[in-house]
Amino acid sequence: MKMRAAVLREMGLPKPYSQSKPLSIEEVELHPPQAGEVLVKIHAAGLCHSDLSVLEGNRPRPMPMVLGHEAAGEVIEVGAGVQDIRPGQKVVCAFVPSCGHCAPCREGRPALCEPGAVANGAGELLTGGRRLYAGKNVLHHHLGVSAFAEYAVLSQHSIVPVETELPFSQLALFGCAVMTGVGAVIHTARLPVGASVAVVGLGGVGLSALMGARLAGARQMIAIDTQPAKLALASELGATHTYDARLDNLVELVREETGGGLEFVFETAGVVTALVNAYQITRRGGTTVTTGLPHPHHMFSIPQVSIAAEERTIKGSYVGSCIPSRDIPRFIQLCEQGLLPVQKLLSKTMPLEDINQGFDELAGGEASRLVVVM
Repeated sequence: MKMRAAVLREMGLPKPYSQSKPLSIEEVELHPPQAGEVLVKIHAAGLCHSDLSVLEGNRPRPMPMVLGHEAAGEVIEVGAGVQDIRPGQKVVCAFVPSCGHCAPCREGRPALCEPGAVANGAGELLTGGRRLYAGKNVLHHHLGVSAFAEYAVLSQHSIVPVETELPFSQLALFGCAVMTGVGAVIHTARLPVGASVAVVGLGGVGLSALMGARLAGARQMIAIDTQPAKLALASELGATHTYDARLDNLVELVREETGGGLEFVFETAGVVTALVNAYQITRRGGTTVTTGLPHPHHMFSIPQVSIAAEERTIKGSYVGSCIPSRDIPRFIQLCEQGLLPVQKLLSKTMPLEDINQGFDELAGGEASRLVVVM
């Protein structure tokens, strides 16, 4: 079938993207689903910093590629052997497909699926190969999803069927921002009731982490960012204190306010300086969790002695250490009950044609989550 899609052919083009136009809206060919695959009509797809990192060249991927990984839509067709998924179902996309058979999957850690990581790195589906073409030239898939398009063919292990009346523009956010942020708090950190928390970086993931901390019963929640509007939203979501990340004495102020630092600090900005600040405002015996994905050449340096002498913990969190098939429906139900106000993350929606301008806005730092609607 023919459809419109946002195709990236070259990474690292200069900003503003509204002028350099790294993403071109093209008519491409999508081949039908093979065994174990599903055809989904994409209704909404979020603009995430993981997508922006590919545009910038900070997360190298094979080119050309149809970007987009945080999405929701409707099943149109299923391939041979697909079970428990039927046409007409609403689905949320999961950007790490899990094979169910490798060591991490057997341990209940599908975010670390080994075949899934290999397929994502190669720009292929978990089932093997690619289904996207521009003429005779193959187009690569982004994280098994490629959601900046009218339709997508995905592995059945890359979608989670859901039953909900939430609009697609909100549902899309559960596939990355909500799952990563809330999951980092609930699953990676296993935040205990009454803990003190800080979140450094208030994009969609950071604000979701803040919501997760409130849901888990944190007694103190500090939010840190450079954007006044995001700090105001953090206060609305329950932050007890907010700080401008550009303050020269940020670390001293936070440590003084908290009596020596916080028990759990979450870094979600994907910037080394943000992780340094996060580590420095973590108290002795505390835990620093990072969900950020900086350039692979960027290094994080700390005094080694502090890890042992202060019994510090540094933890990475990918996909919020979630099991998507379990956690996405749970988080949706919590949203429906008013316990996870995901709708407050949504800055605005836009048509596919405005996607380059949308990435300018995301790079500018003012938007929490922008969503393309088809």
